[in-house]
Amino acid sequence: MTSTAAVYDLADLSPSLAVAVEARRGLTSTPRSLPPWLFYDEAGSQLFEQITTLPEYYLTRTERALFTAHAHDIFQELGTVIPSEAEQALKSKDRRLSFERRLFTVVELGAGTASKTGILLRELARRQLQLLYQPIDISPTALHQARTQLESAVPGLTVLPCTANYISGPVPIERPVNARILALYIGSSIGNFAPAEAHGILARLRAQLRPGDALLLGVDLAPCLAGLNPSKSPATLLAAYNDSAGVTAAFNRNILVRLNRELGADFRSELFAHRALWNHSRSRIEIHLQPLVSHSVRIPANAAGPALTLRFAPGDTIHTENSYKFTPASIASMLEAARFSITRTFTDPANLFAVTLAAAV
Repeated sequence: MTSTAAVYDLADLSPSLAVAVEARRGLTSTPRSLPPWLFYDEAGSQLFEQITTLPEYYLTRTERALFTAHAHDIFQELGTVIPSEAEQALKSKDRRLSFERRLFTVVELGAGTASKTGILLRELARRQLQLLYQPIDISPTALHQARTQLESAVPGLTVLPCTANYISGPVPIERPVNARILALYIGSSIGNFAPAEAHGILARLRAQLRPGDALLLGVDLAPCLAGLNPSKSPATLLAAYNDSAGVTAAFNRNILVRLNRELGADFRSELFAHRALWNHSRSRIEIHLQPLVSHSVRIPANAAGPALTLRFAPGDTIHTENSYKFTPASIASMLEAARFSITRTFTDPANLFAVTLAAAV
């Protein structure tokens, strides 16, 4: 779920000032926009978890099915092995015997509650006694939930959460001695960024990796992909972002609720309609908030600047997110530009979604 906003270096700003700066920048630009990371306060994170379970939202269940079907293959490609019973017994007696050349540390960008990641971690835990997982996200609530659930479910797992806005700069990665890194960027989160922004994220990640490290990238595929997935039409996409229960609409409007709470604004979220559009020329879903009637909104003065009065008319919109859809060619181009080499790609039978394993080169 993306924004057309430029990537700002917000690393030195407090969370509250970052919200104020980005809201002012986006709401005074033409056309208006808000960065999608503003969705993920506690309420927004909970609404997004609801979205992932909706019947229309095929992305999460399709990627989960790919992990279930191919977790073994993914780690075989990475050169990990399942130790024999004798090796397991030896390791259990002496935890210092870590089979260092096989160890992977898993780092995940935009982890959220890591509901699908457990499938991969459980498979990797079969192959190494000790496992460090570093989820990175802007929602501390989601990270706490991920840590609580995963440490109790995966033997030998240590979770080291990092609350950070990873789009604005490099994020510290803990690398145990002689360990390799497997970076996860799944859920088609990369689709939330314009091509230049996506390249910046992948390039900064690659700069922190070494040869022998790897990336597992999950992306949503473009509709009617060269006849390979005729069952996936723009209508299928639009339904995924405009569900019949209205959960996505509530998620979209919650960004205004957050601005009211944190900035003292007086948005009336009920005066904005949720709009999801398919932009074929840019291969992306666009999410907007559209005013239903003409009205004004006031944001009081804060550390980012003086008071603002914003005037909205029914023809206006606030662009809150994009979700780019990919082809095999665009996936390869994106990864190669960031110095990753594709090892293997896994897709579902209907070619809805792709999970690509790529080596750092």
